[in-house]
Amino acid sequence: MGRKASLSRKTKETDISIRLDLDGSGNVDVSTGISFFDHMLTALGVHGFFDLEITAKGDLDVDFHHTVEDVGLVLGQALSDALGGKKRIVRFGDSCVPMDEALSRVTIDLSNRPYLVYNFPDSLKGRSEFDAHLAKEFFQALCVRGAFNLHINSYYGENGHHALESMFKALGRSLHMATRINEAISGTLSTKGAL
Repeated sequence: MGRKASLSRKTKETDISIRLDLDGSGNVDVSTGISFFDHMLTALGVHGFFDLEITAKGDLDVDFHHTVEDVGLVLGQALSDALGGKKRIVRFGDSCVPMDEALSRVTIDLSNRPYLVYNFPDSLKGRSEFDAHLAKEFFQALCVRGAFNLHINSYYGENGHHALESMFKALGRSLHMATRINEAISGTLSTKGAL
């Protein structure tokens, strides 16, 4: 079916290229200059069974914000482009993923109505250079440019790395579920007949 997209975006702050295949097998190659972010994006691709290539160069001497947000924007647009008119997709996805002591749930509606709900334990905020605030910037950009409703709930955890990783893995699994084709669906799955 060819549900693929290749996009590039270059600004004064970042230079990003992404290739996405929704019907891949989890082959991921990511290089953003932010090792932890690479690790999270790899988890997203592997657990979503997406073939994903991301190269990003950003003004990391300023901070990580521009790179993280812009990767979210480009990946969201790639997702939207790969889905085309969203014909015959399941549309909804939900996954609850543990990572040792942490547990997160991600629920998605590929509705063309972008909205982010993001809950992360206060006790884990601001503990590292890549933390919950940066992750939220990525998720916000991803769902806005990808035009979908995204609910992320990290229920608990003691280790910020574990909590974030459980969220990215759950996001991959939820996206995989929501983007699957169901032959029983004709057109788009909506009572309005359109998303």
